[in-house]
Amino acid sequence: MKIKIAIVDDSSFLLKAVEDKLAFFEAIVVKWKAGNGLQCLEKLEENPHLDLILMDIEMPILGGIEATERIKTRYPQIKIVMLTVFDNDENIFNAIKVGADGYLLKDVDPDTLYKGILDTLNGGAAMTPSVALRTLKLLRNPIALNNITAQEEVFLTNREVEVLEQLGKGLSYTKIAENLFLSPSTVRKHIENIYVKLQVHSKLEAVEKAKRNNLI
Repeated sequence: MKIKIAIVDDSSFLLKAVEDKLAFFEAIVVKWKAGNGLQCLEKLEENPHLDLILMDIEMPILGGIEATERIKTRYPQIKIVMLTVFDNDENIFNAIKVGADGYLLKDVDPDTLYKGILDTLNGGAAMTPSVALRTLKLLRNPIALNNITAQEEVFLTNREVEVLEQLGKGLSYTKIAENLFLSPSTVRKHIENIYVKLQVHSKLEAVEKAKRNNLI
């Protein structure tokens, strides 16, 4: 019985690196790959017959945390292991909170990755030792957890706040770029990051949520 897996990462180089690690194991078949969370959701609608998804966290358009939350709501049977270069407390906490089944760092060796996949499918939780240690510390320290919860909405950069303020005035990407001396593509990238960080899907939602959180 083959283990059906999807890989989601915005870096084609890292996608290939993960695929190469999995190629050592005949039991695994990579059914498809996606470059961001939104593309992953679209591909799931076409082919939801998966056992497990290896999910990056930091991606444009739709990041791994929010994509995981949506997938777990719609396809709770699919296991999701976060595969990322980031092991900071906020990412770990948010990944666990939305239902991730494991958390591995991208420099994991093929055998550890394979064992993590098998452990997760058997009801365990794949976790890099450093991440497991951080998770234990978080759980033992409720104050740190509360601080993360309180701060999780408020982490826009100064430039992102400037872009959001301009967006709130109803200005076009081109006009915002002109006002802030940026290229339109840079403005678009900032807006994609804002949407991911605020977990919203439209300009109106972004502006309203930012005002509620006193960001603008």
